[in-house]
Amino acid sequence: MLTSEFDYYLPKELIAQEPSEKRDESRLLILNRQTGEISEAIFHEIINYLSPNDILVLNDTRVIPARIFGTIDTNRRVELLLLREIEPGLWEALSRPARKVKPGVKIRFNKYQVQSKSHCEERSDEAISKPLSGLPRSLRSLAMTSELYAEVIERRESGIRIVKFSPNKVQELLTEYGEIALPPYIRKKCKDINRYQTIYGFKEGAIAAPTAGLHFTEELLKNIRAKGIETVFLTLHSGLGTFRPVKVETVEEHKMYPEEFEISEEITQKINQAKSEKRRVIAIGTTVVRALENQAQLGKNGRNVKPGMGLTDLYIYPPYDFKIVDGLITNFHLPKSTLLMLVCAFANKEQIFRAYDYAIAHQYRFYSFGDAMLII
Repeated sequence: MLTSEFDYYLPKELIAQEPSEKRDESRLLILNRQTGEISEAIFHEIINYLSPNDILVLNDTRVIPARIFGTIDTNRRVELLLLREIEPGLWEALSRPARKVKPGVKIRFNKYQVQSKSHCEERSDEAISKPLSGLPRSLRSLAMTSELYAEVIERRESGIRIVKFSPNKVQELLTEYGEIALPPYIRKKCKDINRYQTIYGFKEGAIAAPTAGLHFTEELLKNIRAKGIETVFLTLHSGLGTFRPVKVETVEEHKMYPEEFEISEEITQKINQAKSEKRRVIAIGTTVVRALENQAQLGKNGRNVKPGMGLTDLYIYPPYDFKIVDGLITNFHLPKSTLLMLVCAFANKEQIFRAYDYAIAHQYRFYSFGDAMLII
């Protein structure tokens, strides 16, 4: 299957540069998989499309300030995006400019160094590679003797670096110098970076937000539960596997970067009870879908979920036999992305592209800060 089959044209003005004024007042497009019918609502009206027998599964991950800036021996500024901690102090990371960040290079961090333009300012990639020429010489020297530094140990495929932090002060480093890495298509000033966090996320580890959950408010969740709808939480730390673009010609060639997940025994019992009672399992986001489907198995009472934690590189694209998930709340995804392929597998490609055409024609807002879609 060609990757180009999942391409589509999106006018730039439909790429949401900021969230809706209120989380639950974004627009909602509803796609019925059985009939193909498309309808519209406001997100807080989603409760009208849910049954008291449903169980909603949400991702409680929280985005960490994984984007940090340092200097190498030429006083040149470099950027690291920390992806995943392999062991204490040892991380997988992406770097810019990549050609300068070689094995053996030490990257130093200091509060006096010139920072990049923040995620809450107009974004410019050009600034990443500029030297620290704006600093006084004394401060430039201080920046190179900071006690916080990292050494590049190894370069792996796809530009990933293995970086060792010494001393082991990663949390201090992220707290002092880290910033949340908004997607590159968001160029506008961000008034409140907390809008890139879900209201229920508390397990730190994600690099990118599980954006389907950004639409929920405490009041909406309260109303959902008051209707008798059960809500449960699992964890998948969305990272490179979620946002990495597909650069190969055919869909099957792409390899998913592994991401950490955890599903507890208590949660699996509730989900499995719902499955045995023929109740709908509604996933809030593609990360939840991948975690649930990764842990799917055939049990005595049919298909169910087993508890577990670890890494998943599950790659879902058409055709795929969904074993657990019966409904999906998601945002509108980038062309030729693994996320778009997943939703095309969940409904079918023709239905999804017809829904996307409808959304474009009716001026829906796309991507992370954009509007939402319910597929049932």
